Amino acid sequence: MFRVLFKPVATAIVMATGLVGCASSPPKQFTRSADEFTPCSSAPHCVSSQAPRDSSKYVEPLRFAGATVAAARQALLKALYEADNARVERTEERFVHVTFRTTTGFVDDVAFLIQPEAQIIDVKSSSRIGYYDFNVNRKRVEHLRARFNALLDTPS
Repeated sequence: MFRVLFKPVATAIVMATGLVGCASSPPKQFTRSADEFTPCSSAPHCVSSQAPRDSSKYVEPLRFAGATVAAARQALLKALYEADNARVERTEERFVHVTFRTTTGFVDDVAFLIQPEAQIIDVKSSSRIGYYDFNVNRKRVEHLRARFNALLDTPS
C-alpha cells in the first residue's frame, strides 16, 4: 500500500516545489541609475541592450528616430498590452517593467528605459529562475521590436 501511494505523493511534492520556484520574486533592483540597467547575471537567460556589443547577451535597443518620445512610449505600451501572457507591472515616464508568465508558471521580467536624447529604448529581458532559457528572452525582445516598429509606422 505504501509503495502505491508513494509515487503519486512524491510526484505531487516535486511538482509543487517546482511551481513555487517558478513564482519567485522579481529582482530587487532593475537599474543602477536613471540611464543604466543592472547587468545580466552570468547565466545565459538574460539579454540586454546595455550588455557589451560583442557579448552573447547583447540585443539591439528599440529605436525611434523621427518619432517623438511620447509616440515611442505609446507604441511601446500598446505593444506590451497586446502581447500574450504579459502584465505591465510598473510604468513611469522613462521606465516600464513587464512580466511574462509561461503556461508552466515561469516568470520573466522585461524592463525598458526610454533614452530621449539617443532616441532609443533600452531593454533587458531575464528569466527569474533557471539557467538556460532556450533563447526565449531574445525571441521575445525581437517580437516586441517588430510590433513596436509596426506601431510606429502606423499613423494613429
